[in-house]
Amino acid sequence: MAQVTALAVDEAIQVDARRVGDIVNELGEHAAQNVIGLALEQMAVLLTDVDASLDADRLADAVQQAERLSRLAWQVGLSSLAGVAVDLASCAERRDLASLRAVQARLARVGNLSLTEVWECDGGR
Repeated sequence: MAQVTALAVDEAIQVDARRVGDIVNELGEHAAQNVIGLALEQMAVLLTDVDASLDADRLADAVQQAERLSRLAWQVGLSSLAGVAVDLASCAERRDLASLRAVQARLARVGNLSLTEVWECDGGR
Protein backbone atom coordinates (compact mmCIF):
# COMPACT_ATOMS: atom_id res chain seq x y z
CA MET A 1 0.00 0.00 0.00
CA ALA A 2 1.30 3.47 -0.93
CA GLN A 3 1.90 6.01 1.78
CA VAL A 4 0.36 9.45 1.34
CA THR A 5 2.09 12.49 2.78
CA ALA A 6 0.34 15.82 3.25
CA LEU A 7 2.46 18.79 2.22
CA ALA A 8 2.10 22.04 4.08
CA VAL A 9 1.83 25.11 1.87
CA ASP A 10 3.55 28.15 3.28
CA GLU A 11 3.20 31.35 1.28
CA ALA A 12 5.57 34.26 1.81
CA ILE A 13 3.49 37.42 1.86
CA GLN A 14 5.11 40.69 0.89
CA VAL A 15 3.57 43.90 2.16
CA ASP A 16 5.24 47.17 1.22
CA ALA A 17 5.01 48.82 4.64
CA ARG A 18 6.53 51.98 3.19
CA ARG A 19 3.62 52.23 0.73
CA VAL A 20 1.14 51.83 3.58
CA GLY A 21 3.07 54.46 5.54
CA ASP A 22 3.01 56.82 2.55
CA ILE A 23 -0.76 56.49 2.34
CA VAL A 24 -1.07 57.33 6.05
CA ASN A 25 1.32 60.29 5.72
CA GLU A 26 -0.45 61.59 2.63
CA LEU A 27 -4.04 61.22 3.82
CA GLY A 28 -3.77 61.24 7.59
CA GLU A 29 -4.44 58.28 9.82
CA HIS A 30 -8.24 58.34 9.80
CA ALA A 31 -8.66 58.88 6.05
CA ALA A 32 -5.95 56.31 5.29
CA GLN A 33 -7.72 53.70 7.39
CA ASN A 34 -10.93 54.39 5.48
CA VAL A 35 -9.23 54.24 2.07
CA ILE A 36 -7.30 51.08 2.91
CA GLY A 37 -10.39 49.50 4.43
CA LEU A 38 -12.40 50.19 1.28
CA ALA A 39 -9.60 48.79 -0.88
CA LEU A 40 -9.50 45.63 1.25
CA GLU A 41 -13.26 45.21 0.86
CA GLN A 42 -13.02 45.66 -2.92
CA MET A 43 -10.17 43.15 -3.11
CA ALA A 44 -12.15 40.62 -1.08
CA VAL A 45 -15.06 41.00 -3.51
CA LEU A 46 -12.72 40.68 -6.49
CA LEU A 47 -11.20 37.48 -5.07
CA THR A 48 -14.71 36.02 -4.88
CA ASP A 49 -15.61 37.32 -8.33
CA VAL A 50 -12.47 35.81 -9.90
CA ASP A 51 -13.36 32.41 -8.44
CA ALA A 52 -16.96 32.66 -9.65
CA SER A 53 -15.86 33.67 -13.14
CA LEU A 54 -13.37 30.82 -13.37
CA ASP A 55 -15.89 28.30 -12.04
CA ALA A 56 -18.33 29.47 -14.75
CA ASP A 57 -15.58 29.32 -17.44
CA ARG A 58 -15.82 33.08 -18.04
CA LEU A 59 -12.10 33.57 -18.60
CA ALA A 60 -12.36 37.10 -20.04
CA ASP A 61 -14.22 38.25 -16.91
CA ALA A 62 -11.62 36.57 -14.71
CA VAL A 63 -8.83 38.38 -16.57
CA GLN A 64 -10.48 41.78 -16.05
CA GLN A 65 -11.15 41.08 -12.36
CA ALA A 66 -7.61 39.80 -11.76
CA GLU A 67 -6.14 42.88 -13.45
CA ARG A 68 -8.27 45.16 -11.30
CA LEU A 69 -7.27 43.16 -8.21
CA SER A 70 -3.62 43.53 -9.15
CA ARG A 71 -3.90 47.32 -9.52
CA LEU A 72 -5.64 47.69 -6.15
CA ALA A 73 -3.11 45.42 -4.46
CA TRP A 74 -0.17 47.46 -5.82
CA GLN A 75 -1.79 50.68 -4.66
CA VAL A 76 -1.95 49.54 -1.04
CA GLY A 77 1.39 47.73 -1.01
CA LEU A 78 0.31 44.10 -1.40
CA SER A 79 3.02 43.10 -3.84
CA SER A 80 2.61 39.33 -3.42
CA LEU A 81 -1.11 39.50 -4.13
CA ALA A 82 -0.58 41.80 -7.10
CA GLY A 83 1.94 39.39 -8.61
CA VAL A 84 -0.27 36.33 -8.24
CA ALA A 85 -3.23 38.21 -9.74
CA VAL A 86 -1.07 39.08 -12.76
CA ASP A 87 -0.06 35.41 -13.05
CA LEU A 88 -3.70 34.34 -12.99
CA ALA A 89 -4.65 36.81 -15.71
CA SER A 90 -1.75 35.57 -17.82
CA CYS A 91 -2.80 31.91 -17.45
CA ALA A 92 -6.40 32.78 -18.29
CA GLU A 93 -5.39 34.78 -21.37
CA ARG A 94 -3.30 31.82 -22.61
CA ARG A 95 -6.13 29.42 -21.73
CA ASP A 96 -3.62 27.31 -19.79
CA LEU A 97 -6.27 25.55 -17.72
CA ALA A 98 -3.98 23.27 -15.71
CA SER A 99 -1.81 26.17 -14.60
CA LEU A 100 -4.86 28.36 -14.14
CA ARG A 101 -6.37 26.07 -11.50
CA ALA A 102 -3.10 25.94 -9.58
CA VAL A 103 -2.73 29.72 -9.69
CA GLN A 104 -6.40 30.09 -8.68
CA ALA A 105 -5.71 28.09 -5.52
CA ARG A 106 -2.56 30.15 -4.86
CA LEU A 107 -4.51 33.39 -5.37
CA ALA A 108 -7.00 32.31 -2.70
CA ARG A 109 -4.19 31.52 -0.23
CA VAL A 110 -2.15 34.63 -0.92
CA GLY A 111 -5.27 36.79 -1.05
CA ASN A 112 -6.51 35.73 2.36
CA LEU A 113 -3.08 36.03 3.95
CA SER A 114 -2.40 39.40 2.31
CA LEU A 115 -5.69 40.99 3.30
CA THR A 116 -5.16 39.86 6.88
CA GLU A 117 -1.55 41.08 6.90
CA VAL A 118 -2.27 44.59 5.63
CA TRP A 119 -5.28 44.91 7.93
CA GLU A 120 -3.10 44.07 10.93
CA CYS A 121 -0.32 46.37 9.68
CA ASP A 122 -2.73 49.28 9.19
CA GLY A 123 -4.91 48.51 12.18
CA GLY A 124 -1.91 48.66 14.48
CA ARG A 125 -1.35 52.38 13.83
